[in-house]
Amino acid sequence: MAASEQGRIERRFAAILAGSVRRREFITLLSVAFILRPPNAIAQRAEKWHRLGFLALVPGEDSTLMRALLERLHELGYNEATNMSFEYHSAEGHPERLAPLAAELVRAKPNVLITGFGTLAAQAAKAATATIPIVFTTVGDPLGAGIVASLSRPGANITGLTDQARDTEGKRLQLLQELIPGNHEIAVLLNPDTPFSRLALQEAKTAAEYAHIRLDVLEARTAEEVPARLEHAASVGLSGLLILEDPLIYSMRRKIADLAARFRLPAIYVYRDSAEAGGLISYGPDRRQIYRRAAEYVDKILKGAKPADLAVEQPTKFELVINLRTAKALGLDIPPTLLARADEVIE
Repeated sequence: MAASEQGRIERRFAAILAGSVRRREFITLLSVAFILRPPNAIAQRAEKWHRLGFLALVPGEDSTLMRALLERLHELGYNEATNMSFEYHSAEGHPERLAPLAAELVRAKPNVLITGFGTLAAQAAKAATATIPIVFTTVGDPLGAGIVASLSRPGANITGLTDQARDTEGKRLQLLQELIPGNHEIAVLLNPDTPFSRLALQEAKTAAEYAHIRLDVLEARTAEEVPARLEHAASVGLSGLLILEDPLIYSMRRKIADLAARFRLPAIYVYRDSAEAGGLISYGPDRRQIYRRAAEYVDKILKGAKPADLAVEQPTKFELVINLRTAKALGLDIPPTLLARADEVIE
């Protein structure tokens, strides 16, 4: 509607309120206003449609952690039926598929591109677009991986959340020591090609040196290498296992739990999923809460915030989960003080 016409109508309504316009003229004026501005425009402009894309590396993320993200988006007012579309692509554990999947999502021109667990998905998304805002959910070391310029000012078109915080590896070593007191030789299973693993290993080494613990590093770049590494740990008499979970190690959590039980290696993991899959104990961030926070980052960007100005967030809530069934199978008695501190005990 032209500004002059809008002003004329507003002046006439003011006259009505002042009592200087007859009833017939009032009805005519309402009809003109209705024609010039339909009811939906009078009430509110139609709700904006938001296109979101999600790039996953690990299989099944749409049925696990992504649910927490969608749940929070719904709470914030986004719904697939009214104002949001959500396109999910997964590489199903094959890193080489990430680049073409990221390119496909970018061609759909989402308002925000979200990446799931791990560094590789975030790297693929960043390589695919320099303009579409990206929110990563769980990158262990976004600075070391070259994904952001700094944690406080990420720069460019990408930001998100890391699932690591300082001193957590030291805390895991401490918990493992409580389970197997007097043990001074611990194996560390990791994928050395993951930036997070290199950072976490350095933290573990610092904590181990302080506690006079010797670490035996077991490197596994493929799933086929993992059984031999754990068999080696058992054969040389290492009596504990620290698991550094990247997408490869995480995707094998059930297999690793089975192997650790077979070789009688008490193991501590990062994520509760591993304890639920048969691992002895896990201590790490509440990833469900991280994905909910990622949804809040998406909401901020959709409302005008720039990724470059949103600081990368580190976790503040950590979960201790103990699997008593696995402890019993290993012949371990969990100290009552440790059980009392657990967020969840699996019996």
